[in-house]
Amino acid sequence: MNQPNDPAPIVEANQDPLFLAQVQRLHQLTVYGRWLFAGALWLTVGTLSLWGLRYPISLAMEYFTWAALRYGLVFSPIPGFGLSLCLAVTLSILVWQLRNWLLGLPKRECRRLEQQVLRIRQQGSSHPLWKWVCLNDE
Repeated sequence: MNQPNDPAPIVEANQDPLFLAQVQRLHQLTVYGRWLFAGALWLTVGTLSLWGLRYPISLAMEYFTWAALRYGLVFSPIPGFGLSLCLAVTLSILVWQLRNWLLGLPKRECRRLEQQVLRIRQQGSSHPLWKWVCLNDE
């Protein structure tokens, strides 16, 4: 029996269009999972951070200056950190996805996805992602 870390089944499976479709589906699930995480972060931490910054935001809406922006972020460090976290996660996902669109998936990530699909296939229906990655093909 081949081990998941053995490179031989990956080379053989690369020729299989069914395997490539499963790898593509796993990549799509990864993209959806990242955007779902970012959305959940904005709905929880982002909303609470904006609520905590409501006075500095209203002040900046009336008289926008860089001093008002600094005041809001310096004297409300926890909401400022939460908002920065939400922005950083969203921007990192955008940069990651843009890199994948323009340059394609890196070889290392392709190998990781292929190995993950092989592990999902090996574990079968008890794997949480089996239903989304492999079920439609059988």
